[in-house]
Amino acid sequence: MTRQDYLRIGLLAVIVGAVMAVLIKNPGYTDAYYYFNAAQRLATGKGLTDAGVWTYIGLPETATLPVPSHLYWMPLTSLVSALPMLIAPTFNAAQIVYVPLFAALVLIAMWLGQRIGKTRRAGWLAGLVMLFSGYFMPFWFTSDAFTLYGVVGAAALIGIGRGRESGSWRWYALSGVCIGLAHLTRNDGLLLLFVLWIVALWPAHSLRSRIVGAGAGTLAYLLVMLPWFLRNLSVIRTILPVGGLQTAWMREYNDLFNYPGVIDFQKFLAWGIPNILRSRFDAFFVNLQTAIAVESLIVLAPFILIALWARRRDPLLTGVWLYALGLHAVMTVVFPFSGARGGLFHSAAALMPFWAALGIAGLLDTIAWAAKRRRWPVRQAQTVFGGAVILWAAGFSVLGALPKASQWNSAGDYYVGIGVSPSEVIMINDPAAYYYFTGGSAVVLPNVPAVNLATILNRFKVTTVVLDENVPVPLEPLWRREDVPFFLEHRRKDDRFRVYRYRLD
Repeated sequence: MTRQDYLRIGLLAVIVGAVMAVLIKNPGYTDAYYYFNAAQRLATGKGLTDAGVWTYIGLPETATLPVPSHLYWMPLTSLVSALPMLIAPTFNAAQIVYVPLFAALVLIAMWLGQRIGKTRRAGWLAGLVMLFSGYFMPFWFTSDAFTLYGVVGAAALIGIGRGRESGSWRWYALSGVCIGLAHLTRNDGLLLLFVLWIVALWPAHSLRSRIVGAGAGTLAYLLVMLPWFLRNLSVIRTILPVGGLQTAWMREYNDLFNYPGVIDFQKFLAWGIPNILRSRFDAFFVNLQTAIAVESLIVLAPFILIALWARRRDPLLTGVWLYALGLHAVMTVVFPFSGARGGLFHSAAALMPFWAALGIAGLLDTIAWAAKRRRWPVRQAQTVFGGAVILWAAGFSVLGALPKASQWNSAGDYYVGIGVSPSEVIMINDPAAYYYFTGGSAVVLPNVPAVNLATILNRFKVTTVVLDENVPVPLEPLWRREDVPFFLEHRRKDDRFRVYRYRLD
């Protein structure tokens, strides 16, 4: 690849990214609202605090609003988003950082395409596949962890691969820095550190160089994480919140909204082996669909496997297949509910440049193999089939991005229509979205029966309870206006929500 190649595709990525950013007017869903709200509060001098509570897991027992932020999700997405918001604390300002990050992903894919496919054509095709990345497309440009994790995660895997190639501790140290940034972006970024240890200690170089490489990577990771460890020690008296680990014992996704914020291991065991296994099998099939349709754009799936198998001894890819196997296993066996509900989707962002490069390499390899047997002109066939894949990816991206952007852009009417003063605290399904559209504080509807709500309402000084049809099972009677506890007074009802007032007297 030439410098001009990288400049051209980088400019194209910036243009596409800018257009997508303009099309997306709101963060769109809970995660993105949460990261944006925290960034906005930080940029406007309110520190790392949250005006709402979206889960009670990991929340200090005595915490009241506003609460310390990022006690479940990690902070780097909010920290990065806050930088341009120092000038203008708006969503459009927050989006500015995601356009160059997206361009970086495309450039990484182009470099990997040339490195793995050994041709300029492979580099260009891989870069274009990344440019039109299917279902991921709208998610690159909202205030979520996708783009940032994709860049630092892919960089970490490249550093691990280059360290294995050269045996140089410097590559492992650079990878350790990227792993620290990945962990600051997502909790499961920690998995990359285990990949580094396995690859660095793999019998390929002298014992001394292996130990030094693993140590350099670990030290670099710890140096990056140290400020966050110190912050957590001052807020929750532990270097990392441990509440998220409890999600391994979930029996349903709504356990994430338990109050008190505890997921009981004994209840998990009492659930029984058949249910535990069934939940893992269900997650396996959902995650398999994610791997094929979302990560591989359907058509690239077999070619990724072909290329990965043909290059299984390539030291650059050792960490990639270890991370891919580990990630899919963890999100299926250990955290099946979180994994199937978006955890795998988020963390697979780091694999997307590799899948683009490997998918194209496998496609070109297959065409070259078939051309020998059918007497096709190889270059012409590769151009035709490669172009078809790009058109498929572009169509996949448009069909996925435009409806998603429209859905995200129209979400505000619901929250504004609730009609409660922003000075009051309410209980609602999505506190982060409510705060974004109204500026009002809220706590999440808990996974408890209605008769148990009073403790939470008193603790957080909640005046109003708002339900929609997506309520936890214990609160379904309240949606139907059945078994309403004496301390709740029904105020409003329509097709979208039910509104109850808390009787403080």
